[in-house]
Amino acid sequence: MLPFQTLQEAEISLGRNLTFAETLWFKYSHEKSDNFLYCHNTFFLFVFYTLLPLPYVILELVRSEKIDRFKIQPKVKNSLSDMLDCYGKVLRTFVLAVGPLQFFSFPVIEWIGIKTSLPLPSCTEIFLQILVYFVVEDYANYWLHRSLHCKWGYDKIHRVHHEYMAPIGFAAPYAHWAEIIILGLASFLGPLLVPGHMVTFWLWMILRQMEAIETHCGYDFPWSPLKYIPFYGGAAFHDYHHYVGGKSQSNFASVFTYCDHIYGTNKGYRYMQKEAFQKTMEKQRQE
Repeated sequence: MLPFQTLQEAEISLGRNLTFAETLWFKYSHEKSDNFLYCHNTFFLFVFYTLLPLPYVILELVRSEKIDRFKIQPKVKNSLSDMLDCYGKVLRTFVLAVGPLQFFSFPVIEWIGIKTSLPLPSCTEIFLQILVYFVVEDYANYWLHRSLHCKWGYDKIHRVHHEYMAPIGFAAPYAHWAEIIILGLASFLGPLLVPGHMVTFWLWMILRQMEAIETHCGYDFPWSPLKYIPFYGGAAFHDYHHYVGGKSQSNFASVFTYCDHIYGTNKGYRYMQKEAFQKTMEKQRQE
């Protein structure tokens, strides 16, 4: 909750006029508790998870030669009922895992100093912090994901996520509740090391979910601007990981590919399997 009762008090405290964004933030947040503001994150995750995969759902239902050119595994077709079933299962996991995780993690957010006060961070500050969050999360996620591919971790937990050998947008967070919590820790690590503003934290969680949906969408569009990001893996890179399944010891990256490159877990994909995988997919398109 902001320590100011009026806009004038806030401006006197800051020694300047509030920006337009700060005025909106003050009007919305000054009577709301920090815990309530933090809980917005759950709402944002639900909304973006519901809306962002819809274009891919439409592509999956329309399916034509033109569309299949960009489908990574064109032989796999998902019906509307299949995709809605996935959506429903994920929502149940949201209730059982994500909701409690959000509730019990607030003391940690409070302890590390995620701010809700004024001033709001600059665009440069937000960009740099989120960049750090992506790099930190990617590194932690790589090792947590890789550990889940040991026999016990895969059989007991991670196999649920791999039920989709050809992933779809709705399947991005489709996983065992324990995996949601385990990999969720990687998402909290960046803000833990470099705490910022609540607005930055919201944006980070939204962008991470957007990226996860894109990575699991099942389509590889050559015009995607994400292809210009150095070391970005994308859908084609991660799709191969799902295609191989439980035996996969390659392509563990969540966002970037630098960990797979450094630790040698993409050598087979780079030098042999990638070409064979692409030939298999091309043959399926022709069929």
